[in-house]
Amino acid sequence: MSSLTAPPPTPCVTDPGAADRLRELYHQHAADVYRIAYRLTGSVPDAEDVVQDLFVGLPEAIRGYRERGRMGAWIRTVATRMSLNRLRWRRRRHEVPIDGAAAEAVPCAAERSIDTIDVQRALDLLPHTLRAVLVLREIEGYSHAEIARALGIRVGASKVRLHRAREEMRQILTRQS
Repeated sequence: MSSLTAPPPTPCVTDPGAADRLRELYHQHAADVYRIAYRLTGSVPDAEDVVQDLFVGLPEAIRGYRERGRMGAWIRTVATRMSLNRLRWRRRRHEVPIDGAAAEAVPCAAERSIDTIDVQRALDLLPHTLRAVLVLREIEGYSHAEIARALGIRVGASKVRLHRAREEMRQILTRQS
């Protein structure tokens, strides 16, 4: 296998070059992790926390990586699970943003169209179980098999949740109009 197609070696905490490989993984995947986390949580602070927690915990978590697939796919799966866990934790605590934190959650209106803002608001209203499937399928382009693996559900459940999510989005967007 050529060096162009071979994946970088899995970082091991005791390796002298581990810090460089972890830095490389961060630069390659941080934007994807943030995008997934933001779309699932709907919150800039939560998305930033997911990125930080994932990469801080990566040296330990990487021991669970079995090199059967691409490292990027594994990292995105971990990001998805961490984002959903963050949502569950936030709902259990009934967190409410204070001091303008809610304003931080949406980038300035000049950067996004009104339609995009409406869709993000509608996504935020979906139950997290439906939102996760919709985001992973329609925005991230995952297959139902990949969604099932990432969320620990069956392929059929992924399809049903996607259908329900689309229906709820239609209803929410119709009410907003």
